[in-house]
Amino acid sequence: MPTRPLISAAVVGRANRGRVLQALFDLGPTSRAELARYTGVNRSTITAIVQPLVDNGFLLEGAPLPAGGAGGKPARPLTLSPTASPIGAVQVLQGRVRSALVSMTGDILAQDTRRLPVTGRRAREATDAIGASLEAVLAAAKRPPFGVGVAVGGMVDTDRGSIVEVNLAPALDGLALGPALASRIGLPVLLDHHPRALLLGDRWFGPGRGISTFAVLYTGEVLGGALMLGGHLHRGPAGAGGELGHTFVQVDGELCRCGRRGCWETIATLDWLRRRAAEAGLPDAARISTAKLCRLAAKDPAAARLRDTYARNLAVGIANLQQTLAANRYVLHGDAARGGEPFATAIQQHARDLVPEHPGGRPTVVLGGDDDRAALLGAAGLVLSDQLQFTV
Repeated sequence: MPTRPLISAAVVGRANRGRVLQALFDLGPTSRAELARYTGVNRSTITAIVQPLVDNGFLLEGAPLPAGGAGGKPARPLTLSPTASPIGAVQVLQGRVRSALVSMTGDILAQDTRRLPVTGRRAREATDAIGASLEAVLAAAKRPPFGVGVAVGGMVDTDRGSIVEVNLAPALDGLALGPALASRIGLPVLLDHHPRALLLGDRWFGPGRGISTFAVLYTGEVLGGALMLGGHLHRGPAGAGGELGHTFVQVDGELCRCGRRGCWETIATLDWLRRRAAEAGLPDAARISTAKLCRLAAKDPAAARLRDTYARNLAVGIANLQQTLAANRYVLHGDAARGGEPFATAIQQHARDLVPEHPGGRPTVVLGGDDDRAALLGAAGLVLSDQLQFTV
């Protein structure tokens, strides 16, 4: 049986630092006294943690606030510094790579986009393109970056930092991208699944900020998702968890591209929507999107019926997640999110109709922000969570 070592003082110190920094991310500008109350320790402990971070420019100390009636030393709010060491972020999708330099405050400081090969045995060409894109943005850093996070739109092995499979870009299959980039740029590189990066982008900088349990759903040509449970990003062994698109919603249903039948992805992606739009005789069915469908639904009863069916198809999977994990909050990204608030509300209502009410909460469906930005911020969040010992 493997042993579990005791927690050393150094590890405890890093964890406490991470907890304080996480509080600053969640609360915004906060004084030492407020941090002490929030974390349940005395002010001197907080000062011992934050003062080195102020001295090295990681945190900024604001102007003194007006003193209260009780007197005492005026409080000075602490904030994350926009000029602290930045983070490299990479988003690898079918046919393209986007790289960015991200500040601790979630600002995009530099960006680069390049094409990627999608067919044939062209792993070296893909690695070179990704590396060159990353180097272009790292050159803009005024301080040594903390590291690099990589979000991949496909199956990954997070233990090895490698791409297992990208259905729509087989040239990337089996690519040990993390180690290759780390060797090339001399920085730590963390690689993870694209929906998990979206979740981290939402957790640190978006609609999941300060929330310990929620889920992200991404729809388009594929369906993916990620889960934050009790403050921890759920990955599963080697990153195998979170393949929500291939959970079963119809026994002996349609054949999925994975070779199995009845996957949620078979009824909740653009392929299904476009086939059903063609069957309904909707205009330009081969290129229809959720946003176009919702616009058509305002004047075409057939489009309105299809919109409602599609919303229910998405809700079926959400209902299963709600019954199993009670995530309560579901953040939409991708094509479905572009249907806007009315479509999110329709999904939410169907999900609520499919699950019983419970004191622990009801499923709520909200819209995520810009997908590319959220993924890049989430890729940076991979490094934040690792290097600063955040609880994820």
